[in-house]
Amino acid sequence: MAATLAVGCGNASEGTSSSATSTPASSTPKASAPAASQQPDVTVSAKWKDGVTDANRGDKTGKVRLQGTVPAANGSVLYLYETEGRNLTLMDSAKVQNQAFDFGQVEVHRGFYQLATDNAKNNCQFVMNPDEPQVNLKFRSKQLTSSKTAEGSQENAAWFTYQNFSRVNNNQIRSLRKQLKDSPFRAQVEKQIEDKEMELVAKQHELMGQYPDTYLAKFLGWRNPKYPKSQGNYFDDMDPMDNSLVRSMAISDRIQGFMVAYSKGNDPGFLACIDLVKAHFEPNPVTLESALYSMLEGFYNTGKEHICQYILDNYIYDEDCGADLSDVIRQRAQGIINLQVGKTPPNFTMDKWDGGSLNLMETAKANKYTLVMFWASWCHKCEQEIPVLIPVHAKYKSQGFEAIGVSLDQARSTWVGVIEQRGMSYPNVSQLQGWDSPIVKDYKITATPTYFLLDSEGKIVLKPKRVYEVDAFLAKNL
Repeated sequence: MAATLAVGCGNASEGTSSSATSTPASSTPKASAPAASQQPDVTVSAKWKDGVTDANRGDKTGKVRLQGTVPAANGSVLYLYETEGRNLTLMDSAKVQNQAFDFGQVEVHRGFYQLATDNAKNNCQFVMNPDEPQVNLKFRSKQLTSSKTAEGSQENAAWFTYQNFSRVNNNQIRSLRKQLKDSPFRAQVEKQIEDKEMELVAKQHELMGQYPDTYLAKFLGWRNPKYPKSQGNYFDDMDPMDNSLVRSMAISDRIQGFMVAYSKGNDPGFLACIDLVKAHFEPNPVTLESALYSMLEGFYNTGKEHICQYILDNYIYDEDCGADLSDVIRQRAQGIINLQVGKTPPNFTMDKWDGGSLNLMETAKANKYTLVMFWASWCHKCEQEIPVLIPVHAKYKSQGFEAIGVSLDQARSTWVGVIEQRGMSYPNVSQLQGWDSPIVKDYKITATPTYFLLDSEGKIVLKPKRVYEVDAFLAKNL
């Protein structure tokens, strides 16, 4: 595991490093604040429009009657979730009877919520705001992702319109970006992309004017920073005391844009950005927790575990900095900690493709080393890695090495077909729920293949990128 970045508990204006307690000073990245002589460029962006009014300022709690219709079978269950960034918290469930559902009066805060069926991919994100005492969702299909209406709800009339426009716009931009590679008309394509981006901004501003005072207007205002050219003012238009920020992707998306704009892709840049984010949201533990966890997830998912460790050490588990944080973020952070080298990952018991079940920790205890490989039948890199793993497994099996394939497939026939075709001699398990598998969330899998090598105590000893790294490790340690 990368060396721990242990630096002082300050914000960017104070500097981020007075001493490095876990690494030599020469190897610890230093966060550098902008030079004092530099004047911030506080030019207001043409993309920004203020969506905050006296009517929608801050958060609000109250009851909303949630009901609607969906052409689904009697007894079908809909689940209601509260969102916080990418996290979902189950609130309630309701059965469909005669194509109608009714959650009754639901106590809510301003923000985005989600309805979903047993298949988590079949979902609908919508807005609830106590300013609108009733939300009546009408789905034209049992697929909640398809067209729907919310009669009498300005919030959702605006949101569904924006969703549809944004989806088309993003697809057009994605198509244009594909043309950039080796294009002799690069400048023209870049101009087309810029025009499309401004089309989306124009739609945001139009809806904000059409539906003022709504939560959705405020959310659309958060989509673009007011002062994008000033690192120190990048979050100025986001009130850290507004708890309704956390019930959207606003904080997460803004942080991502901030890192892209100002980190320069290196550790000192990341640390400086982290400290500025922390300093902005510090007045409010609720928005601060959301910002910290968003950064933790982002850095973990991009393989920068040493940056995660910096956040954990200095802002979550530090006795001074983390004093006002709740147990919730520490529990979430523990999920990331448990996936680091030297820690014990979540145990699981899953059905094997050829019958019976497999328990991870029991398997690890019975062997010197156990490799857990997350893969999928449609993954091209997995196709390249599996033929390498098979002989490695055969070579070291008698010496106490086991491998476990954890498939992210959904169709059993496809999954089993690849196992038989490839002649995989090691155990294979799957929950057959694709990216919605609980194991994906437990292990924070964002790409396949992903590997974890465990010792006989069930602790992670290696997180390799390729099978040849496993081969080299086993050659040395068996």
